[in-house]
Amino acid sequence: MLRGLPTVPAVVLLAVFLAGPIAYCVYYAFTDMQLTGAAGTHFVGVDNFTRAFKDTDFLNAMWLTLLFVVGSAVIGQNTLGLALAVLTQKATQPVRALVNGVVIAAWVLPEVVAGYLMYAFFYDQGSLNSLLDAVHLPDQNWLYTMPILAVCLANVWRGTAFSLMVFTAAINDVPQELVEAAEMDGAGPWQRLWRVVLPVIRPSILTNLMLITLQTLSVFGLIYTMTRGGPGNKSETLPIFMYQQAFQNSLIGYGTAIALVLLVVGALFSVVYIRLLKLEDD
Repeated sequence: MLRGLPTVPAVVLLAVFLAGPIAYCVYYAFTDMQLTGAAGTHFVGVDNFTRAFKDTDFLNAMWLTLLFVVGSAVIGQNTLGLALAVLTQKATQPVRALVNGVVIAAWVLPEVVAGYLMYAFFYDQGSLNSLLDAVHLPDQNWLYTMPILAVCLANVWRGTAFSLMVFTAAINDVPQELVEAAEMDGAGPWQRLWRVVLPVIRPSILTNLMLITLQTLSVFGLIYTMTRGGPGNKSETLPIFMYQQAFQNSLIGYGTAIALVLLVVGALFSVVYIRLLKLEDD
């Protein structure tokens, strides 16, 4: 019993700052709590959840959230991070330092600052259209015509550094004798990557996917700074929709129910990745 005593402060902190807010979130999700205009708060059961899954705006936000996660995290950050990690393995030290510095610089920027930079890049009169004009290609208002693509690319730009560092560390731990044996057997660079390196670092790939998926599910500041979920609701992911319902429409109960749905979605992703990791261990 005394051996667990040093963990008591950590458990207390987790209970106060993590379990406590989650418990309040669960409670409010089953009430009609409002910021203004209500005389009191009443228990309404699952009405908020029933309302959400009948709300076309909520379903649209759910779809855009999945699209945003798959496009910018599962495909974008994961693939680009792996590609950069593989390519920089054979690069010279100055080139590797330059690439790592540029990629990590985007990652360490505050989310709002990164959002404003990407807004300036994709804006109608921004840097991207200036580059397209310079090479005589047609331009467009990216934040109006393809807002979800713009925020996906912005999130890839900002978040790839984490995947790059994970994959660089994983590739460095691949036993060189395996790679050299494959090379002696006549395997080319692509075959060595596909048949030797990727199978060895597969647990790192799954771990990276889980972490960047959970991080991307909660992205708010980047999207809100760039598009505020617009135009209309074309880039309105669940965090944006939750904020609008809870604080702009003053529907705390409904907004909290949406937050709980987002928590469940993150838990489902985590369960899938953890199951895949267990299969790897077996």
